[in-house]
Amino acid sequence: MPRKKNVLLVISDQHNASLLGCEAHPQVRTPNLDRFAAEGVRFTNAYTQNTICTPSRVSILSGQYCHNHGIYGLSGPAPLGLNNLFRHFRQNGYRTAGLGKLHLPNSPKNWVADDLDRFGDTYEMPDGTIGDSDFFRYLEKLGLREKEDSWHNPWNYGESTITLDARPSELPYEHTQEVWCAREAMKFIDAAPDDPFFIKVSFQKPHHPLLPNEKFWNLYPDDLGLPPTCHLEPAHRPATFRKQWRNYHETKWDYTDLGDRWEDGARRQWRGTLACISQIDDVFGQLLDFLEQRGLADDTVVVYGADHGAYHGIHGIAEKAPGINSQAVCRVPMIWRVPGVTRTGMTNTQLIENTDIAPTLVSLCGLPPMDSVDGLDASELLSSDRVPLHEVAVTENPFNKALRWGKWRFVHQQSDVSPEDDDVGELYDMENDPLETRNLYGDPAYRDVVTACRRLLLEWLIRTTRVTTTHPAVKIRDDSQQDYRCGGTIRSTYPVAGDGRAPNDIQPRFREDLAENYI
Repeated sequence: MPRKKNVLLVISDQHNASLLGCEAHPQVRTPNLDRFAAEGVRFTNAYTQNTICTPSRVSILSGQYCHNHGIYGLSGPAPLGLNNLFRHFRQNGYRTAGLGKLHLPNSPKNWVADDLDRFGDTYEMPDGTIGDSDFFRYLEKLGLREKEDSWHNPWNYGESTITLDARPSELPYEHTQEVWCAREAMKFIDAAPDDPFFIKVSFQKPHHPLLPNEKFWNLYPDDLGLPPTCHLEPAHRPATFRKQWRNYHETKWDYTDLGDRWEDGARRQWRGTLACISQIDDVFGQLLDFLEQRGLADDTVVVYGADHGAYHGIHGIAEKAPGINSQAVCRVPMIWRVPGVTRTGMTNTQLIENTDIAPTLVSLCGLPPMDSVDGLDASELLSSDRVPLHEVAVTENPFNKALRWGKWRFVHQQSDVSPEDDDVGELYDMENDPLETRNLYGDPAYRDVVTACRRLLLEWLIRTTRVTTTHPAVKIRDDSQQDYRCGGTIRSTYPVAGDGRAPNDIQPRFREDLAENYI
């Protein structure tokens, strides 16, 4: 029998998609990701479903949109019945490992804890205890816990909360979160080299704190140029955006020296961001080299992506709030290398979403489809960019939604969010204004475009909302059970997936009888 394909899914935390050498960024250094892109396909229009960690990660692993799985905040109640990639691959004969910053719903226990042969969350234990992990215990044994640089560190690096400032880390490179994750992944593979594996490695960087190893910090000069939009005043943006811009430009930097200017701290943050990306690039290269050394490269599907993007000073904003207002946060890097499928060095401009990762991996590995995914199988896009998969891509918060459609980027803001603004929204022509400097939302010349975007968003929301039953309903007759109280009629049951709703073949968007009665 042919060997099953292995899967290595690598997710970084808030990696802005433009910060790659292969994206022609003039400053960042990412030789390994550039090499990887040259060996596979890079998607230039990949979008996240949410711009904070937990909701996005639930969407990646479940393949569901946020309005269906219901997770919009960090951590929270674990949707234990909801299927996920770990569970599906494990049920189909794979060894599974989750390593790094999983950051998933964790009450009463981590959502995926029972689906993993190796639970390696670097911030919590399987029972949901936050602030304790195998990684933290590893550092404690080495006497390095107080130098830990990937999470809130109350002993070192300054303030009582995660700082926005940046400086070189004091933790030896070989003991960082990223290297620990890579080493644990290699050990997991070597423990059973003949068994197929599904491994998700979740790097913490370039999320704050921006504490790269010194050798990556030194890749970038002290006088590194700031992003060109850093000082661009956002008069054309909603009130929430303008507030965050002011907050950033009033930041009191933690690692400042006497007489330090605001720009010096902003430059440290930008330098720390690029250095953190170079650091994860280096560790990613170690994983690729390991697959080559073990003779596994031709049998392993490798995907690199991110849960969401971030600003880090782009558009004059510190991190990722206020959410979905910019391409910088909604667009994510996405690179696939699938032996025998992907065309080397291909750049695909079609829309793709993080929800598509799950059904595509399942399809590539020849597994039965997951019955509760909203995403679509993007296998054809791995070798051709001629057939679009989506008309639109949507990033959502509970009270506002961002739409990418053709050259347009549209943000719908509920009036309840910003009552001080009259009919606020955003519309940008990304072909002619990629830096989003001119908001066309209120321009009468673009009223028809705004109307079209609103209709597309409404139709997307209706189309993708999951149901439990429809009318006419789909029933499964059970001849073994008779209800004599009802005159001997035969009972019927209704098909339900693990998420408590009807499986995909019952969902209206996948049925052919949409015109029937109340569907």
